[in-house]
Amino acid sequence: MLTTQEQMAELQRGSSEMLLPAELERKLQRGKPLQVKAGFDPTAPDLHLGHTVLINKLRQFQQFGHDVIFLIGDFTGMIGDPTGRNATRPRLTPEEIQSNARTYQQQIFKILDPERTRIEFNSRWFGSMNAAGLIEIAARHTVARMLERDDFNKRFKGNQPIALHEFLYPLVQGYDSVALRADVELGGTDQKFNLLVGRQLQEHYGQEPQVVLTMPLLEGLDGVNKMSKSLGNYIAITEPPDDMFGKLMSISDELMWRYFELLSFRPLAEIGLLRAAIAQGRNPRDVKFELALEIVARFHDQSAAQRAQQNFTARFAHKTLPTDLAEIVVYADAATGDCSLSASLVAVGLVSSGSEARRKLAEGAVRIDGEKVTDPQKRLSVGAQHTLQMGPRRFARVRIEKRPESQ
Repeated sequence: MLTTQEQMAELQRGSSEMLLPAELERKLQRGKPLQVKAGFDPTAPDLHLGHTVLINKLRQFQQFGHDVIFLIGDFTGMIGDPTGRNATRPRLTPEEIQSNARTYQQQIFKILDPERTRIEFNSRWFGSMNAAGLIEIAARHTVARMLERDDFNKRFKGNQPIALHEFLYPLVQGYDSVALRADVELGGTDQKFNLLVGRQLQEHYGQEPQVVLTMPLLEGLDGVNKMSKSLGNYIAITEPPDDMFGKLMSISDELMWRYFELLSFRPLAEIGLLRAAIAQGRNPRDVKFELALEIVARFHDQSAAQRAQQNFTARFAHKTLPTDLAEIVVYADAATGDCSLSASLVAVGLVSSGSEARRKLAEGAVRIDGEKVTDPQKRLSVGAQHTLQMGPRRFARVRIEKRPESQ
């Protein structure tokens, strides 16, 4: 069992800010399991590695004997979190929310201990709350305080509309902490305002205020923007092992350390030894292999991670092509008796349109049987069999055939 000081040091690992550490220390010294809460609005169907920064910290609390509340915001999700928005967020339907929530329930136990995890839905208390109850919560906050929020303030000054229901979001999220009597709440750095509203409401309702622990937002594959499905720079935790491994290997050497700190379960001392090894001449690629193996094994298994590494090495280090692709038949143009490469790329699903195919060809992103092709007029003859490649990780096996007479 770790001492209070040792727990504090580990819990602050990788975090951005803890408000207030002295309060958490007092809570830990009582020797009772803490109620540690993190909320996730099910606004998209899959969790990605950015989400797991928070979930990993929840896991750490569990390892220290505390109880975790994984709160699915099926009610708040219908409002739409205005954080970081310069316009009102489109509202999701109850059906979309429930569908996404089911996938969250299936995915979180890849990280969390089911025995120490309590799944809650905030519709349990808000679904039955009447207007008087909501007005009572709203009476605990002011419009002036709401406009202290950076995103609201910018929209107000820029004459951008702010819907009244958006003001309710921080209050509703904050009341979740009252309903759950949370001792600690975790959130991203962009959630600090909402988490502090939770502290304020708990005090209003006579509860000991929660400690707030904010976690950094994980940069996506581009190394610039936060990981986001809408930006396409994400790694979903349900991705196939080869795709997950390849994406992790694509991050920069500098970003690798950020991923180690926020995603790896290795002790910081061990990560420090890896840094020292690179400084002494070890190839950064080999260290990145260790990161990719750890992450892929976590969401699949060790053997799948090892196969993904072997496949990656075969494809990209030795420049070989995959041999396990199902062959897709593409019919030749009846007028010319052959098929354009652009049409073939569309037919096998490597691009969505002929214009995208031509753009990718111009970028040098297309290969046929391992050889780069840039000619937008390239055509494939009847009877030809080729492995088409788009970028570093996407492949398709194609056979060109003459269209049958009946078609």
